[in-house]
Amino acid sequence: MKVKITSVHFKTDQKLDEFIQERVSKLSGLYDGIIGSEAILRIENHDKQENKIVEIRLKVRGNDLFAKKQSKTFEEAIDSSVEALRRQLKKYKEKLRGQ
Repeated sequence: MKVKITSVHFKTDQKLDEFIQERVSKLSGLYDGIIGSEAILRIENHDKQENKIVEIRLKVRGNDLFAKKQSKTFEEAIDSSVEALRRQLKKYKEKLRGQ
């Protein structure tokens, strides 16, 4: 699965792009109805250490799943966003089975 990566006001390095691609692609193993995904990375300009924001949107049939996390590093924010999406995918699959 290809992940569209957008960084706001900075350029991501290849290592971070590969990290995002690897983590988000693992979600396609949980559910084969994922159409696409998009990751938006942003740095907030304030004094807090936790100024890295990651938003990930998963496009699935009939719905979009979304997670937004803020952390000290992009890697931490990506991991927690993917974990939140994993839980959402689980609930979504259970909901589909129940219909």
